Amino acid sequence: MGMSKTFAISFGIKNTYRVNSILYGLRQIPLIKKLLPDSLYESRGLKVFAGVLSALWELLSVFLGKAVYLALIFAAAAGGIYKGDDPGRAMLHIYLILTFVGAFVNTYLFNPTRDKHYAIVLLRMDARQYALIQYGYKMLKLLLGLLVLFPIFGRLVGLPLWQCLLMAPGTAGAKALAAAFCLFRYEKNGTYPNENMLGKLQWAAILLLSAAAFILPAVGLMVPELFCVGLMGLFFLGGLAFTGKILRFQEYRAICQAMLSQMLSQMDQASGAAKKQTEKLISPEAGITSKKAGFEYLNELFIKRHQKILWRSSRRIALVCACVFLGLLCFVYAQPKVGEELGGRLLTFLPYFVYIMYFLNRGTGFTRALFMNCDHSLLTYSFYRRPKAILKLFSIRLREIVKINLLPAAVIGAGLSLLLYVTGGSRRPSDYLLIVVSILCMSVFFSVHYLTIYYLLQPYNAGTEMKSGTYGLICFATYLVCFCMMQVRIPLFLFGLACILFCVIYCAVACLLVYRLAPKTFKLRP
Repeated sequence: MGMSKTFAISFGIKNTYRVNSILYGLRQIPLIKKLLPDSLYESRGLKVFAGVLSALWELLSVFLGKAVYLALIFAAAAGGIYKGDDPGRAMLHIYLILTFVGAFVNTYLFNPTRDKHYAIVLLRMDARQYALIQYGYKMLKLLLGLLVLFPIFGRLVGLPLWQCLLMAPGTAGAKALAAAFCLFRYEKNGTYPNENMLGKLQWAAILLLSAAAFILPAVGLMVPELFCVGLMGLFFLGGLAFTGKILRFQEYRAICQAMLSQMLSQMDQASGAAKKQTEKLISPEAGITSKKAGFEYLNELFIKRHQKILWRSSRRIALVCACVFLGLLCFVYAQPKVGEELGGRLLTFLPYFVYIMYFLNRGTGFTRALFMNCDHSLLTYSFYRRPKAILKLFSIRLREIVKINLLPAAVIGAGLSLLLYVTGGSRRPSDYLLIVVSILCMSVFFSVHYLTIYYLLQPYNAGTEMKSGTYGLICFATYLVCFCMMQVRIPLFLFGLACILFCVIYCAVACLLVYRLAPKTFKLRP
């Protein structure tokens, strides 16, 4: 089979897999589901539409991920984390270290995927041809994306154009060197990397090097600019020199079969491992009971048996937050000038805490535990899916998750208010109260939000696998909005009032939607 035919088949496999995934995802969207025919996968028009989306995603994949990656590096370099007046040097320093990390973490050669399994194991395609074609295609995408994007960000920090253009071949060369090194090691002792299963030492090295990339500039320690440029040039030349090793290597089938077998075994164990991990967090004490009745009895037993992931976790988060604020107060007393600057920032930095509250909220863990250890079994009974039963239990659970999340929120709100008072950041007494109430409202919002989408979309099937693309999309959109809020700077009074008003309206609308729709949507997925 020729290389061109192998490429056409491999691309067709990937595109078919992606098109079917898009069609399945469309079927999970409630409003669109009714408009789609039952013979969805036989519809030529829908397949063409999904194919267009797949092609657009393939085109975006050349630039989108790299644009976000370079934007983060640019923001760090140009945002003043370094000591000096040369953001270009800081950008080269960060990019060089991260390139070294990425060369071994993502070589493009040792990544087991489903389409690779279909092609090499099921269709018995030539493993060497398939691996080299996929590797070459990804390297071309890397070169094209960086050749276009790096000069844009590099020129913004004052780097010469020739240095910007060198980064793309240098990065490709680093990956080629890492891939060749792994192939030499396989020939010597039979070991190979699996980019989907990194070990603890590998993760430790990644974290240390990444920290060095971003933290060292803050204390004035950076790799010299000429050294960065020279090393990227050596990466390029070294990659060219060892490309022959990648092309001549003959044992790709053995490596691919071993990696893919490991991947399938890992996938089979994933759902069971997640359930076992959740079960370990349940208190096994036989004496746990309740004096309440009905759904209150069921809820109290659930809360008592899940102390480790609910109240105990909430208390620990609250304790850590209290320690952080205590440390900040001590630092402010020791450095009054820094305290004055901090107080001024607090007047506009309240939107930043939307992102923090997103991470501290226990909503996702609460709903996952609800399904794994309660709803997974009870949803098979008809009485449990009656409208009155659903609404009664929803109100009880909402009360509990709000209480659990309010503890760390209260500590953060009180800590911020006290910090603002100590630093003399505001002369209006209402601002101190507004901070506390705003943080509490953020906590209530996330509690309501995650429980609501759980009841409206119920993403799990009987095998405890998540099957709702809409649920994942909403969770991602929530994260994206919270991340963007870190860039917003709004006066405390204005944002506080807007936050409280939004929380009240959202909670009312969410509860109304659950009342109207949950009796139809809260069920096991097929």
